[in-house]
Amino acid sequence: MHLPSVITSSVVLGVVTAAAAAAVLEHREDLNHSDRLKIESVITWTDDFSKPEKFERWPAGAGTSKKLVNADVFSHFLPNLSFEEEQLAKVGNGIFKKIWVSSPASTRASDGLGPLYNARACQRCHLKDGRGQPPAEGDDAVSMFLRLSVPPQNAVQEAALKAGKIGLVPEPTYGTQLQNFAVPGHSAEGEMVITYEEVPVELNGGETISLRKPSYSIDQLAYGPLDPKTLLSPRVANQMIGLGLLEAIHEGDLLALADPEDSDGDGISGRPNWVRNDETGELAVGRFGWKAGNPTVRQQSAHAFTGDIGISTSMTPAHWGECTENQQECRSAPDGVQLSFGDVEAPDNVLNLVTFYARNLAVPARRDVGDQDVLAGKELFYASGCVSCHTPKFVTRRDVEPDAHAFQLIWPYSDLLLHDMGEGLADNRPEWKANGREWRTAPLWGIGLTETVNGHTKFLHDGRARSLLEAILWHGGEAEQARQTVVDMTPGEREALLAFVGSL
Repeated sequence: MHLPSVITSSVVLGVVTAAAAAAVLEHREDLNHSDRLKIESVITWTDDFSKPEKFERWPAGAGTSKKLVNADVFSHFLPNLSFEEEQLAKVGNGIFKKIWVSSPASTRASDGLGPLYNARACQRCHLKDGRGQPPAEGDDAVSMFLRLSVPPQNAVQEAALKAGKIGLVPEPTYGTQLQNFAVPGHSAEGEMVITYEEVPVELNGGETISLRKPSYSIDQLAYGPLDPKTLLSPRVANQMIGLGLLEAIHEGDLLALADPEDSDGDGISGRPNWVRNDETGELAVGRFGWKAGNPTVRQQSAHAFTGDIGISTSMTPAHWGECTENQQECRSAPDGVQLSFGDVEAPDNVLNLVTFYARNLAVPARRDVGDQDVLAGKELFYASGCVSCHTPKFVTRRDVEPDAHAFQLIWPYSDLLLHDMGEGLADNRPEWKANGREWRTAPLWGIGLTETVNGHTKFLHDGRARSLLEAILWHGGEAEQARQTVVDMTPGEREALLAFVGSL
């Protein structure tokens, strides 16, 4: 298969990338000289698409799951965990699935739900540890919700945002997240309303595909009107696989990929989202969430406990969860603190177990890596510039715990950086250093198994895309050239490209 002329000049494969790999290694104080030499050759992007790369079938290194591909394929632990570590992960899984109840309750250590919430268990959003989707017409949103914030209201808030002391300004009454459920005796905040407009896109070869453009509003507001300047951002739950390995990528590797001023003139200007680490108080590179708003799996888990379920932790100690000062009745509701277990509803041992579980879900093995259509699609993926953001591979740090995460060659196909994705995907809602047009590059590993695990093919931050092709065609901004390349491909070339992405 020959590359179409429109893309043959877009990337000189394997030339710039080798230099980039060497530059990345200057930051790796965790490696010795022998390690650096070994890694440089391993992480350099390939220019041979006639066969699979060595180890390509194992996207998480020794942490790749070789289990049968079925609906449970995202729910297996890293196979290189020790026996004791696997037991911890299993206990964490139990808590991840636990149904929380409102206070007071006869049960111990399971009450404290809400008073306002989006789900009663972690598993309710991350069904089968997979990807959420928009609600069907007439259904309640469970694995999708609306983020809320307002522009800074005064000089104090502006200064706090600029200094990185806060990442956003909550909506005064409804906080940072719309909760569409409440415990008995309280009212849910409101209901997310989604309407769609179909937008046709003509592709080379005579095909026309329809994209659905969503609009969002809130109905049945229970606590008064929203601030007229409220910013809304829809979010579906992300899949859970490989999170600990993403956390184990050396920060210097990510920073070496950043080019905020586009100094090399390639049109790609990825940059890190600098966010506050709640435990250290310092700014750190964000890695998790659709805008990379959290730096660690533990912090992401703690924020989900309080925002999604209304459960307090040592990192988010408010027992009332997201209830604001304008919801005083909600704030004065009974909490689920059991003093014999600690002064929060989910003590550190609970948070640590859930975090351990979340960090150690395995990435499934690749399928069809030697298939000729998949290899042809891989070549198109590289040549069209998709790898400029969807960085294929890294080698994790040597000095991380558990040992299962250390010194692994992983293939997440993400740089975890922020990129301007154009007006079509813009939510116009800043979060830390991310502006309203920027999103974190989503890791692609496991994306081809979404339908197997969750029974749907809804992609992007709000599930608007009904297929992988629709997701690609929504790309704009820094990805506009790559998108246009896909539009200009022949139907056979697009099929090959989708075969490659579906094999990840």
